[in-house]
This record gives sequence, structure tokens and C-alpha cells, in this order.
Amino acid sequence: MGFFGTIGYFICIPFAALLRLFYNLTGSYGFAIILFTLVIKLILLPFQMKSKKSMVRMSRMSGKMKEIQKKYANNQAKMNEEMQKFYAEEGVNPMSGCLWSFLPLPILLALYSIIRQPITHFMMLGEDVVQKLVTAATAAGVDMSAIVQMKDGAAVVVDGVTQLSPYGQIGLAKVASSMPELTSGIDGWINMNYSFLGLDLSATPWSTVSTFAISGVFIGMLLIPLLAGGSQLLFSHFTMKQQPGMDGPGAGSTKTMMYMMPLMSVYFAFIMPAALGVYWIAQSLISMVQELIMGKFYNKKLEEEETARYEARQADRQRRMEEGRRQQEKLRQEPAPKMTLKEKQRAAQEAKATKKKITTSEAGRIGDRPYARGRSYKADRYDSEQ
Repeated sequence: MGFFGTIGYFICIPFAALLRLFYNLTGSYGFAIILFTLVIKLILLPFQMKSKKSMVRMSRMSGKMKEIQKKYANNQAKMNEEMQKFYAEEGVNPMSGCLWSFLPLPILLALYSIIRQPITHFMMLGEDVVQKLVTAATAAGVDMSAIVQMKDGAAVVVDGVTQLSPYGQIGLAKVASSMPELTSGIDGWINMNYSFLGLDLSATPWSTVSTFAISGVFIGMLLIPLLAGGSQLLFSHFTMKQQPGMDGPGAGSTKTMMYMMPLMSVYFAFIMPAALGVYWIAQSLISMVQELIMGKFYNKKLEEEETARYEARQADRQRRMEEGRRQQEKLRQEPAPKMTLKEKQRAAQEAKATKKKITTSEAGRIGDRPYARGRSYKADRYDSEQ
């Protein structure tokens, strides 16, 4: 086991313990997967709430964001500056919660390892137990061709260790569970029953569907990947509808991802054990319920916060206006301060200096010629008295 294999093994430990708990309680691998998914979603709920709150807030601000984008469509630098200013004013971080959206990926990988390697990653038994079971099953005459890697009709052995096929541990666990004598004396052994609603969750849907033998099992195994893809598509569509800027420049790539993820879900659910498809379906359906509840909750909460902020701004504005009116009233009611003798003399001198004096030349001025009509010109000098 290499470095990354060791890290992956330790990541699997808590998830395997949780899945074992539900399997021992229900005795059904399918119900254990569904309960496991539900509990994991509840554990991740605080992180998803943070992401959802940011998404709802961005959605509510989409109108203002579109106005800024339209106003500065020809000036990308100014647009980015105004958007950052807008985010700062609203107290929003557009990247908030993005990290938590990647948390389901390591969980999915860990669950795949647990399903694929039930002996070492579900029961948490050692590789020596695997080799002991291989030896005992071979001695008991079990056909090991689907369990171990074969070459020239013989099992492949490297450094004394028989190499298993990719899903060899599943086959070995099923054989050992059907032959109690092989597992007697092995502490921690759990008999595996992969049957769920008449389907074998350890089998890959493609291995069943590719036979084209129409039956209830055929239809059930076909439905698992289709439901996995359909539920993922529904969840993606539901999520994208609530995101702002869906008609912006990145709308094309966003819609492409909306359809790519469900197609990937269908593909992986076909080629991997059906148990993983059950997890995918449960995860998408639970996520949709969470999104619906959180969407309504945060829309109502943010609306209340926005109303409270608006009322606070209005109250502050009213307070400042009242304060200004009180100051003006106070100034009107205060008597004018008495001027000292020096202040009166200074005011008189300033008034005298600013007073416009009319000279004898001004009476006869025409344009720039001060004496055009004489110094003592009077327009009404010879008017006859009435």
C-alpha cells in the first residue's frame, strides 16, 4: 500500500464504521447505504448552509449586478472595480462556501473503496486475512477465476501475495459468507448480504444489462444508473435555477456542466457496483430536499435582514434630519452676539470700502470714454417742468 493508499485507508475508517453500524442495525446493505447518505448529509449541513446562504444572497443581488455589468460592458476593469465595491458594501464574498462544495468528492471516493474492498476497507481486516481466505477457498475447490487475476490458467502471485481482480474482494466476501467454515476464528468478520429489493448491489449494472436477458433484475439494474443520472439532472437544474447571472457570458458553460454531470453519473453508475448508484440517487434526492428547505429559509431570513437594514438607514436619516432641524432652531433662538467698538469700527470701514462711489466722470461715460458727455452731464437737465 503506497502513500496515497495509506491516506485513503485512514479516510475510509470513520465512513466504514458508520456504514457497518447501519448494516448491523438493518441487515440490509441498501438501507445501510441510504442511512449512511442521510447522516453524511446532516454532518455536512452546516457547511452547505454557509454555501446556500451565499448563493441566495448573490441571487437576490443579481438585478444590481446585471445593471453594473450592462453599464460597464465596454470597460472590464471598471466593471470589476464596481463589482468589488458592490460586494464590499453588501458584505458578500462571491467565493464564500465554494470550498465546501468539493467535500462530497472524497466521501464518494471513500465509499467506492469501502464497497469495492469489503474485507480490508469495510470490515477493516488485514491483507493476511484476504490471503488466508484465498488459500482456504482454493483448497475447498471454489472457482477463483473471477476473484483472482489469472495468467496461463494460474493465479498471479507477486512476492508471495495472490493478486485479486478489481472486484475480487467482493466475490471473496460473498464466497466466504456462504461457507462459514472459511471464516471461523476470524475476529471482526461480517457475513455480507448485498441483496436489496431483489437486486445484487455488488454487481455492476453493465454486467447484467449487457446480457439483454429481459427480467425484473434486468429492469432494476437498468433503472439504477438511469435514476442516478435523472436525479442528478433534476438536482443540477434546480440548483442552477437559483443561481444569479444564468444569462450572462458564462451561461453556456454552466448549462454544459448541468448536462455533463448527469451523463457522468449514468456512466459511472453503469460500470461500478450498483451500491454506488443507490448512494448517488439518495444523495441527489436528499440534496434537493435540503436545497428547497434552505432556499425558503434563507430567502425569508435575508428579506427580514434587508428590511431591518433599510429601516435602520431610514431611522438614521430621520435622526440626522431631526438633529439638523434642532440645530437650526437653536441658532435662531440664540440672540445675536453684541459687537465690540473695534468690531463696529472695522465693519464700518469694510462697508465704506465696498460701497460703490459715483464720480463726476461716471455721469458722462459712454463705453470706455469717461468724459464723452462732460463731467456734469445730466440727462434731464432741460426737461420742462410739468
